[in-house]
Amino acid sequence: MRKRFLSAAMAVAMACALTACGGSGGTKSETTAPAAETKAAETKGQSAETKGEKAGDTAAGEVTLKVFTNLPDRTSGQGLVEQTLFDAYMTENPNVKINVEALDDEAYKTKFKAYAAGSQMPDLVSVWGQPGFIDEVMDAGLLAELNKDDYKDYGFINGSLDGFSRNGKLYGLARNTDVMSFYYNKAIFDENGWSVPKTYDELLALGEKIKAKGIIPVSMDGGDKWPLYIYVTDLMQKLDGKGVMQKTHDAIASKDFSDPTFKKATEILVDTAKKGLFQTGFETTDYGTAKNLFANGQAAMFYMGSWEMSMATNEDIPAEIRDNIRVFTMPVIDGGQGGETDIAAWNGGGYSVTAGAVNKEEAIKLLNYMFRPEGWTKVAWENGVCMSAQDFAQFATGKETEPQKQFIDIVSHASNLSGTPIGDMGTSEFKTISEDLVQEAAIGKITAEEYLKGLEAACK
Repeated sequence: MRKRFLSAAMAVAMACALTACGGSGGTKSETTAPAAETKAAETKGQSAETKGEKAGDTAAGEVTLKVFTNLPDRTSGQGLVEQTLFDAYMTENPNVKINVEALDDEAYKTKFKAYAAGSQMPDLVSVWGQPGFIDEVMDAGLLAELNKDDYKDYGFINGSLDGFSRNGKLYGLARNTDVMSFYYNKAIFDENGWSVPKTYDELLALGEKIKAKGIIPVSMDGGDKWPLYIYVTDLMQKLDGKGVMQKTHDAIASKDFSDPTFKKATEILVDTAKKGLFQTGFETTDYGTAKNLFANGQAAMFYMGSWEMSMATNEDIPAEIRDNIRVFTMPVIDGGQGGETDIAAWNGGGYSVTAGAVNKEEAIKLLNYMFRPEGWTKVAWENGVCMSAQDFAQFATGKETEPQKQFIDIVSHASNLSGTPIGDMGTSEFKTISEDLVQEAAIGKITAEEYLKGLEAACK
């Protein structure tokens, strides 16, 4: 497996060498003086002076850690939380300097493979605790084992570390509890007398009313493709009600996607796109553009995960919009077995220390510092950024944003969770193929049957 992973990674590395990998594909951010403003920090930290530093410098007892992360925005959202913790750690440990390289998701994954093929990976890296990413990485021996006993009092939610574990050993920590939802602009809804749809038919009917007003019904990031297969997973959850992840696991293992739930969910996605619920050209719209369509009022809704609840505290978004952001989960489908409380949710992104880290012990110390209950969980929740994979109830402030309150309600009343989305359940090759196929199906380039046959062929 290591040979296969590194072979694929080497091909990517060669491509990167020829195309300046990580340039136009994403935003690169390095922690240099001054560091990103950490206005939400409870403790102001000092920035790292990184020019001329190399990983492993130990002059006068100094240690330089290299961190590779998928959070390029260091001034808001999860990137701000991460930078706040890094700054605080450097303040408390003056001998430690942290170099940060940050790229958005897709550019990050490409550069990660390039690092894997090289001679030296960063000390601390972002990872996804889903088979489509982490299984081959663990099999390749790229991640350092963590001491599970170190985290027994960290308040991790039951099951949240399962995706980061193998054969009883722990190789990473989960960052968030992710819930997929529709963000909507309450002011636009109220102004037009629209109600939150209770059924999927009502959602489609609402879309027609919104289009008649010259507004985009739902802003969709179809260019990155993965939101589309999450949408299919969300639909499956409403059709099936439970056991969606096991059903997908069994289908991949048997190379058989003939279960009608798969076909029905795909057909609904195809029909939804055909009826214009998403913006024209959604298949080429990237994450940032899709978000901006909603954030600037061009779209009434935005389909994305709970990690975007920080829009409600982002001062770059006009107050008349951010103060009116609300959420609802996928509406029930007539004839489906799933109810309102059967939701698409999972534990996804997190962090790992690499097996060959130059400063492995210090990197583990940093990781453990970040995930103390008063670390990531506290800073993220108090600033309305996301729901961590740890118990955050103790940090309730009474000043939570409306999206925070709604997500708490959604999770606390959930009867079934979908688990890992369909595209992340197989190998990395399966993930890539499933992304391409679901995009082609969504725009009508292939049929639902062809989509499922393609998934079967992608099973290894």
